[in-house]
Amino acid sequence: MPNIKSAKKRVKVIATKTLQNKTVNSALKTQIKKANAAIDSNAADKEAAVRAAFRKIDQAAAKGIIHKNNAAHRKSALDKKLRAGA
Repeated sequence: MPNIKSAKKRVKVIATKTLQNKTVNSALKTQIKKANAAIDSNAADKEAAVRAAFRKIDQAAAKGIIHKNNAAHRKSALDKKLRAGA
């Protein structure tokens, strides 16, 4: 446990940011799973699900949760799966 005041504050700030990052990451994973499920089940709204996943991926990349190249890779993989299933 830190003794210095600024170090104590950093612990609190990091805990808050970690929680926010986990929230965004969890929502991102959920949206990607929904898109994959829609593609696999050949649902009528699979393109809308993929678009929603793309949006979440872009938001996570903009916030710095994931790297922009990681975002591009995930989007490409989803799009490739969508086009193969279509």
